[in-house]
Amino acid sequence: MKTIKTIKLLSLGLLATLVFSACSDDDDAPQVINEEEVITTLNLKLTPEGGGETIDFIYRDLDADGSNPEIISPALSANTTYTGRVQFLNELENPAEDITIEVLEEAEEHQVFYIVEDSLDATPTYTGALDNDGNPIGVEFSLAIGEASQGNFTVILIHEGDKNVPGASEGDLSPEVGGETDIEVTFDVTVE
Repeated sequence: MKTIKTIKLLSLGLLATLVFSACSDDDDAPQVINEEEVITTLNLKLTPEGGGETIDFIYRDLDADGSNPEIISPALSANTTYTGRVQFLNELENPAEDITIEVLEEAEEHQVFYIVEDSLDATPTYTGALDNDGNPIGVEFSLAIGEASQGNFTVILIHEGDKNVPGASEGDLSPEVGGETDIEVTFDVTVE
């Protein structure tokens, strides 16, 4: 009789444990998942300081697979400083979706980096909007061109990188920045 009573008590204890563990306090709001945007087009507009015609660098990959993009990379003028702005689009949408708006709205999560190959005499500098922590977003910049040269100019949009890594706020993209690359485009630039 004691064995049956013990089994009943153990069964009730096990049942109570299961019920209480199943009723945990799980009222936390679900985590918002921010899906990566499709970026088919990168427009880079450079205007000479003091006036002049805007020069458009364009990367367009309308099938969004990276296999056969259209790349337009016009020549730049030596000893000229340009005011620059980059725009990211999803042209698979109709009308085209301007992803740049989302980059600016989620400023703490994004930074545009401009990487200049050593053979190209050019120096990018962040201008324009900062995020709430005082770090650059990089959508607007200036590009100081020196002597005639040729080389690669790469634009990289990083999502959720560490903007507090030394040098990141000056545009140095080190491995410590981390994050994910939303888009990376390299233009072959000639300075005349």
